[in-house]
Amino acid sequence: MNNLSSFFINGWNHIVDINAYDHLLFVMTLCAAFRLTQWKQILVIITAFTIGHSGTLILSALDIIPANSEIIDMLIPFTIMITAVANIINYDKHSKFSDTKIKYGIALAFGLIHGLAFASNFKFMLFGDNIIMPLFAFNIGIEVGQLFIVLLFMIFLWFYTKLIKGEHFKWNLFVSGAGFGIAATILINAVNGG
Repeated sequence: MNNLSSFFINGWNHIVDINAYDHLLFVMTLCAAFRLTQWKQILVIITAFTIGHSGTLILSALDIIPANSEIIDMLIPFTIMITAVANIINYDKHSKFSDTKIKYGIALAFGLIHGLAFASNFKFMLFGDNIIMPLFAFNIGIEVGQLFIVLLFMIFLWFYTKLIKGEHFKWNLFVSGAGFGIAATILINAVNGG
């Protein structure tokens, strides 16, 4: 696997593959609190997440910072759970979590953790000395996959709010609650070594 397209495909698969559902779940939970009309804010928060995980992906892939996969496997579901709770609290307009800058900060900080997980996957694929272009292709694959997931998520949200006439609060509650529950299961499995 030394050509750039295979690194792009692996980056894509790391996000959209149902078996890599922890990152997929984080992206969906991150977007759950936003309405369709807030698509620009969704792009900004996804960009904040991207900046975070790109930074640690690059630093870890270049062996500048270490990544302990056991700790990362426990931190990933924890990031999902905190995001889910922040989504529910966000509906209270007087909450400190309703500030958009705090949401972006959370996405950026949690992106740092997710980037370490991406790096362990990337390092597993890497053979040879040339790391820059494969790293770039892998990261672009992650980003394109991430945007694809957000687009699908927004299509489902459109169907729910426009065709079914569902309330956004219930959508947020369902997606965030499901994200929290699945992440809690992942965390329990990681703690128990499964």
